[in-house]
Amino acid sequence: MGQLRHVSLATAPGAKIADIVAQAEHWRRGKAAVEDICVASWNELNDVLYGNSWREELGRFRSPYAFRGVPDATYDLKTSLMRLAGNYANLEGPLLRTFQRYAQRESARGDTIWNWLALAQHHGLPTRLLDWTYSPYVALHFATQDTADFDHDGIILCVDYMQSVEFLPPKLRTILDEEDAYVLTADMLTRGAGSLPEFDRLAKPPFVAFFEPPSLDERIINQYALFSLMSDPAASLDEWLAQHPELFRRITIPAALKWEIRDKLDQANITERVLFPGLDGLSRWLKRYYSPALRRDNPPGPSARKG
Repeated sequence: MGQLRHVSLATAPGAKIADIVAQAEHWRRGKAAVEDICVASWNELNDVLYGNSWREELGRFRSPYAFRGVPDATYDLKTSLMRLAGNYANLEGPLLRTFQRYAQRESARGDTIWNWLALAQHHGLPTRLLDWTYSPYVALHFATQDTADFDHDGIILCVDYMQSVEFLPPKLRTILDEEDAYVLTADMLTRGAGSLPEFDRLAKPPFVAFFEPPSLDERIINQYALFSLMSDPAASLDEWLAQHPELFRRITIPAALKWEIRDKLDQANITERVLFPGLDGLSRWLKRYYSPALRRDNPPGPSARKG
């Protein structure tokens, strides 16, 4: 990800959280190195997650970030299509065509490539899309949903989707301006490009667009979901963000903090039961919730339950 500037909230002696967040924002506006922030407590984490959310022109708090939570800090931003390896870029067309052929036609809610692409991603087909959310707590859920990963540091990745509009090709920027929006929808994308090859030809250097999927089901709605979409199936979002570090911040969640985060998310009702409505999500939540909180190789920390 290029050079990372490390801001440790845990080791800044005498520093106030507001000062540290303000300093990080100064770096962002100055287009300095990518922010790499490590938190040490629940309160510090919340301050960072909601940093830079005040919008003076609205008089409201509105975060400009899309969030993505992953359980292991070593993970990258490869798409599921990339993880197929081999000549994966040439497989994109056949995968989508075959998916469309066998899926129910009414499932896509509009016979456009963008609705089909969203539906395919939603159901696990390898695509060039990556899942993001407007909700920092939903991202925290995905960073802490599997207790088997609690011996690894997790990360919350944050991309300023509002500022990313500046790097879109003119045709897409015009559509967003007309709609007074920062994030594209399937209908907007259809106006800009009727196919993936046409989308890829909108600009020569690769670009990233953020795309709100149609409300396919309650899972999409409850997860407050959006997707990132690169203009080339082989283009790396990691590399693109390294070229635009002012848009990106990475928040490291120490392994020792994961149990506390998980317990507090459960109390806030950010659980599998809500984010994956239905019996499968209910069962996943109950299995995790009633599993032993501590393993032999995981000594009690400050958040361990007593009694």
